[in-house]
Amino acid sequence: MKFIIGGAFQGKTHYAEEKYGISPDEWADGQDCSRNEIYHSRGVMHFHQFVNRSLQNGDNLENFADELLAKNPDIIIVSNELGYGIVPADNFDRRFREADGRICTEIASRADEVIRIVCGIPVVIKKV
Repeated sequence: MKFIIGGAFQGKTHYAEEKYGISPDEWADGQDCSRNEIYHSRGVMHFHQFVNRSLQNGDNLENFADELLAKNPDIIIVSNELGYGIVPADNFDRRFREADGRICTEIASRADEVIRIVCGIPVVIKKV
């Protein structure tokens, strides 16, 4: 599993497409994909939006990182980094930010590569 994080509009998806040879039709999009699509796609972009939708639907994501690793161990996950700004006043937004951070921490711990993209430049955080 590969995990690519960074701020919005930093070139994360473009980097993944170039580095790993992913074509546009091989992505699941966290904005509207199902959990099953993630299990069967080469990569998932906008992963943070998948987490948001899942929480809004009341889905349990507690063991999602383990499920993902078991069902799609070669997946490339692209997600925005959250949590560097002001703590949201809205209760759901706070819960979402915390849940996303916890899930991303679990994914990063299981990933064989974690790369942060800053201004289009990859910074390798972890490589096994």
